[in-house]
Amino acid sequence: MNHPLYLYNTLTRKKEQFIPINPPHVGLYVCGPTVYGDAHLGHARPAITFDVLFRYLQHLGYKVRYVRNITDVGHLEGDADEGEDKVSKKARLEQLEPMEVVQYFTLRYHAAMNALNVLPPSIEPRASGHIIEQIALIQEILDAGFAYVSEGSVYFDLPKYSKSYQYGELSGRQLDEMLSQTRTLDGQDEKRNPLDFALWKKAKPEHLMHWPSPWSEGFPGWHLECTAMGRKYLGNEFDIHGGGMDLMFPHHECEIAQAKAAEGHAIVHYWMHNNMITIEGKKMGKSLGNFITLEQFFTGDHPKLTAAYSPMTIRFFILGAHYRGTVDFSNEALEAAHKGYERLMDANAVLDTIAPKESSSFTIEPYQKALEEAMQDDLNTPIAIAQLFEIAKQINRLKSGDETLTETDLSALKSLFRTYLFDILGLKDERDSSAAGLEAYHGAVELLLEVRTEAKAKKDWTTSDLIRDKLSALGFVLKDTKEGTEWQLKE
Repeated sequence: MNHPLYLYNTLTRKKEQFIPINPPHVGLYVCGPTVYGDAHLGHARPAITFDVLFRYLQHLGYKVRYVRNITDVGHLEGDADEGEDKVSKKARLEQLEPMEVVQYFTLRYHAAMNALNVLPPSIEPRASGHIIEQIALIQEILDAGFAYVSEGSVYFDLPKYSKSYQYGELSGRQLDEMLSQTRTLDGQDEKRNPLDFALWKKAKPEHLMHWPSPWSEGFPGWHLECTAMGRKYLGNEFDIHGGGMDLMFPHHECEIAQAKAAEGHAIVHYWMHNNMITIEGKKMGKSLGNFITLEQFFTGDHPKLTAAYSPMTIRFFILGAHYRGTVDFSNEALEAAHKGYERLMDANAVLDTIAPKESSSFTIEPYQKALEEAMQDDLNTPIAIAQLFEIAKQINRLKSGDETLTETDLSALKSLFRTYLFDILGLKDERDSSAAGLEAYHGAVELLLEVRTEAKAKKDWTTSDLIRDKLSALGFVLKDTKEGTEWQLKE
């Protein structure tokens, strides 16, 4: 590896060389879903972004402990401290136990992630399974003097914290400015300050999920779970914390405050955030009611969709933009992604039909260097994909005989192309990923060419031309040579 890995650290607002705390081990925490509804495209983006990071760090030889949580309690409506718990509300409306809702949507989330070829994390903790750790963390913050108890609830004391630490360092927001723009809302007068956030909420009688604590029968605040579970599984200092840009404030900002209040120092070295998916220029999300679920993409069952789009088309669409850039949904963009994905899968299929030659007419080192440089530069997947398209062109030239590679070089090309295509970018050939399917695909083409050769020998030009034209319409280019007919896929 000639180039160091650089990642954009949201906290410092610049790309920084990635230096793990305890190499070769890497601790990675990513905020997972709140499981009260089906996953949509906005959930797919962080899952795929950090799946590629997980895969690439492992490709570099790191031993990664990847923790991605499931939020099943404490996330209230509007992401605030008031309102109904999102899971509880769904359970009440459906007349189910909250954990029935959690189980149902967690299983559906896993199924969607599996379809997108997102690797499961090393650990997938649930907030409801870590109440003891969260209570212990609250007590630490209270003992440090940065929280207070009010009518059975516990709130983080932001003005007091801000005398020792900087609140807003991640999002760039100023506490004084936020205070001047915030008014006290009804029902929040138990807080000393309207910006103070809940660490523990006393449960109202109708609240479905609650646990005993030293302060009340209640439930933890939404921001608390990730700090508690991150510390439990990755230690009081770990390498990377990731999530969607929409979580930067207040969720991640509050996580930093909680950690510093309890530990006296920051526990995360690199903060990484993927940007949003937009639909007609507006953020796609459940709260805005303009989202399209992943299942609807896979089936095409949504008024905004003109066709069904396969999981790999969705994955390729997301990887086609840098993770820090916005991605605007359109049917045209998804159609283009599908065609691009098919081109790379076709090139991969052609690789197995190429015969090695006695000499090589080009070297693969420039492609290897370009792919490496793209991924080392803050996971630049669109540049990496552009390089794979360049390799695909060479594969077709190899098939047509315009380029040649020795057996050793051909083997190296196959390894390079497939390592980045499948192992790092996480794509797969969903048309038929089995070796038997690929053989049948090639066998069918070769059989048609044999029929055409026989037709030409019999001067049956009608059949010969019909096969040529039909194959051409399907995207195949035929080239008649002295040795027989060669074929390749159109670029």
